[in-house]
Amino acid sequence: MNLPVPPQGRHNRVFPPSPPTLHALASVIIGAVVVCGLYFGRAVLIPITLSVLLSFLLAPLVRTLRRLHLGQFLSIFLAVLATVLALGGVGTLIGAQIVQLAADLPQYQDEIEQKLQTVQQKTVGRADSLMSRASTALQRVSPAPPPAPPQLHGRAARNAPAVPTPVEVRTPPPTPMQLALRAISPVIAPLETGLIVLVVTIFILLQREDLRDRLISLFGSDDLHRTTTAINDASQRLSRYFVAQLGLNVSVGAVISIGLAGIGVPGALLFGAMAALLRFVPYIGIWIAAGLATVLAAAIQPQWTMGVLTLLLFIVVDIAAGQFAEPLLYGRHSGLSPLAVVVAAIFWTWLWGPIGLVLSTPLTLCFVTLGRYVDKLNFLTILLGDQPALTPAQMCYQRLLADDPHEALLQADRLLAGMPLIDYYEQVVLEGLRFARNDALRGVLPAEQVERINQALLDIVEDLESVDDSRHATADESPGEGRVQTASREMAGPNAVLCVPGRGAFDTVVAAIVAQLLTRRGIACTTTSYEQVRSTRAAMVDARDTRMICVASLDAPESPPYLRNLVRRLRERTAQAVIIVGIGGPQREEGLLNNDDANVRIAAGLKDLIEECAGTPVD
Repeated sequence: MNLPVPPQGRHNRVFPPSPPTLHALASVIIGAVVVCGLYFGRAVLIPITLSVLLSFLLAPLVRTLRRLHLGQFLSIFLAVLATVLALGGVGTLIGAQIVQLAADLPQYQDEIEQKLQTVQQKTVGRADSLMSRASTALQRVSPAPPPAPPQLHGRAARNAPAVPTPVEVRTPPPTPMQLALRAISPVIAPLETGLIVLVVTIFILLQREDLRDRLISLFGSDDLHRTTTAINDASQRLSRYFVAQLGLNVSVGAVISIGLAGIGVPGALLFGAMAALLRFVPYIGIWIAAGLATVLAAAIQPQWTMGVLTLLLFIVVDIAAGQFAEPLLYGRHSGLSPLAVVVAAIFWTWLWGPIGLVLSTPLTLCFVTLGRYVDKLNFLTILLGDQPALTPAQMCYQRLLADDPHEALLQADRLLAGMPLIDYYEQVVLEGLRFARNDALRGVLPAEQVERINQALLDIVEDLESVDDSRHATADESPGEGRVQTASREMAGPNAVLCVPGRGAFDTVVAAIVAQLLTRRGIACTTTSYEQVRSTRAAMVDARDTRMICVASLDAPESPPYLRNLVRRLRERTAQAVIIVGIGGPQREEGLLNNDDANVRIAAGLKDLIEECAGTPVD
């Protein structure tokens, strides 16, 4: 197919499907307003968000207590009481460990000072030495400084301005009441927030079903099935995530506490609790606890053995938790991409500070889950989710557009590890070629790019000739394979199937794919070209040896006039051969089957075409 080449210096313009509208501008404004509301309303929104997330965490425990025939209020009360006792116990444990560690620090003071001095000499000392050498070298080449001003004597000294006398302001010592307020004031705000969170959590758990009904009425009363599915999926997904994350973090903290106690590091329970809590902070949380524990372990011993063992313990535990435990609990996909976790941590930390850093992953997961069901928030799922943004067919076509056939071949190798070759051709390559065909018909693909795509695909098809599909065969396919081999032996002989491409821009690649699949089935196949069939009879195979002709074209669904003329010309040449037209998809009503020739058949897909050529049509 000869495509028109754009004039020199001019390029085809691809216009967007629709110009920007007021709706897009309104969406941007609403997004900005929401972000501002999150920032300025954090004093109110943080307790409510903590309450909602805590209700997701306690919901499985409440359901378990309800199954024990306990009342709703009693189940909620016991769940909240267990949470308060657990938080109080952890706080008491951490406080006791801090007090004990602070009391023991004077014993390690000399060793700490010696280690700090050694580290300073190895790092800062060497840097100071280099800086002093550089300063001495600069002083040698720099000009001499100007002389100091002369000292004033006699009348000049008496006329000089007087130096002001310094005045020192001393505040009175604080009273015992002021000292008590200073000690209690840092604790009052967290206690107030915790009390608000617990009260709101109790009411959320008490009115869980009522809140769900109100959300359904607010967001999707017209489509109850979709809205109910979205709410149930979000609640179950988040509950599983929070429970699994809490259990994993507690396990990590317990293992680190036991390991540090075995190594001999003081405050093992403290660092274990810190590791469990800080692990809620993505990526960097556990390493904060690891750094503190490693510094203490290195400081309390003359050698560095304890510090190295402590660091190795954190590394091994984190790798085991991240690479083995988390995939088993969350699956291979947690719902967020690694980049999304980092960006979300930065965003929520900017909005809500340290609490936002801890809540960044759960909050982002909430929005990504919500975006799967709310069309206006679907962009969050695309940007932040861990699912591929493009389908395999779109990725294949994009790699070819980017002139990167090597990456397209690597994608084929990855996909063929889990799917048969014919499925890869039908679901990936041919679907990608349909995108390319549409772009070619719109005139946005220049002729040289069409040629590059065709050549790259032909190279990929040739490279996939040696793919082994035996691992994808099942017991159910064995009888069909036997019929295929029998049919191919009946059709044995030179040029049993003639494969003719259409006139489309990519039909040559389609014909090459069909010929390769037929050859892998053991069916003799010869490929010609549309120009040869149309222009000469010399390129046609003898009618006595051509028992079946396969016309492969992406234009088959439209049944264009040239394709009907091609079938008519082939029928004039070989009156007895079976002609099978397919690949593009289901035919229209005015397609090729509107004739009286029973030997002209239509195949909707690639599998249908191959099975028709093999003599075993698909049911």
